[in-house]
Amino acid sequence: MNWDETTDEAAPEAADRLVGASADGEDQAVEAALRPKDLDEFIGQEKVREQLDLVLRAARARGATADHVLLSGAPGLGKTTLSMIIAAEMAAPIRITSGPAIQHAGDLAAILSSLQEGEVLFLDEIHRMSRPAEEMLYMAMEDFRVDVIVGKGPGATAIPLELPPFTLVGATTRAGLLPPPLRDRFGFTAHMEFYEPAELERVIHRSSGLLDVEIDPAGAAEIAGRSRGTPRIANRLLRRVRDYAQVKADGHITRDVAAAALKVYEVDGRGLDRLDRAVLEALLKLFGGGPVGLSTLAVAVGEERETVEEVAEPFLVREGLLARTPRGRVATPAAWAHLGLVAPQGKPGASGQADLFGA
Repeated sequence: MNWDETTDEAAPEAADRLVGASADGEDQAVEAALRPKDLDEFIGQEKVREQLDLVLRAARARGATADHVLLSGAPGLGKTTLSMIIAAEMAAPIRITSGPAIQHAGDLAAILSSLQEGEVLFLDEIHRMSRPAEEMLYMAMEDFRVDVIVGKGPGATAIPLELPPFTLVGATTRAGLLPPPLRDRFGFTAHMEFYEPAELERVIHRSSGLLDVEIDPAGAAEIAGRSRGTPRIANRLLRRVRDYAQVKADGHITRDVAAAALKVYEVDGRGLDRLDRAVLEALLKLFGGGPVGLSTLAVAVGEERETVEEVAEPFLVREGLLARTPRGRVATPAAWAHLGLVAPQGKPGASGQADLFGA
């Protein structure tokens, strides 16, 4: 197995944000130990697992390499893990790199020319690859061939380079940014969904066994409910709760221990952290629930505009606590209830969805 440097989508998210979906060095090291090794061990994503199992079994029966695979979805849902499982199921080596690391067509040509027959190439954040490399990838995926340009100007010569059959596994957090010619060359595409709490409980129980942590079902449920539907966050919260349990309790994680630990780390019952609550509190207490412009809201919480828009808002919108409207950001009735506040009469959010659009 070859490991190249790979990172999640660049974002203004703080590296130490406990409920952030991006992975730092510590997370990557722990994830490597906790990752399932085959499809039977992989928890959740039932439809994707079933479909992918058929693709891989059929390829093995034909004695051929598997079709190229495109995995899309939010960070932390298991795209890298599935790429490693694909390689393991096909008994093939895997090479891991990322779109931002491939800035020139020559970078991609060097990687492709060194692949072994049947090898799996995992390309994380494939939508961030440079356009020249992207165009080279079209031919490589379809014909297992690339044209290497030697020289410059009128004297430049294209030298065809034959490639051994390989399987490309592309991962992206923004599938809509992939150009159709690239997307159409994948034989199998799958979208990774957020996990249900029951699935996250299974993830937590499995991880606690590997980490040698004692946890009861209620403790696992408490952590799962605050994990934003993301296994990576669930495992990170589990490790922090484990630390609390070892220092403040007897090492055994119960519901009370988990709740007390996550209170220390400022992660509330719905998975909101300090930044999320700051956005909601500013929206409700300073602006009466909105509507308010994004830039104004960002100034109110002392954060960059991009931080509020790309880090805090997606989860708040998904949870139904905040709405984006043509007039600005508006708190929903659920936001007022979550913070224990009463919406002023006649304000957006006080009487339901119709108010959000001035109806």
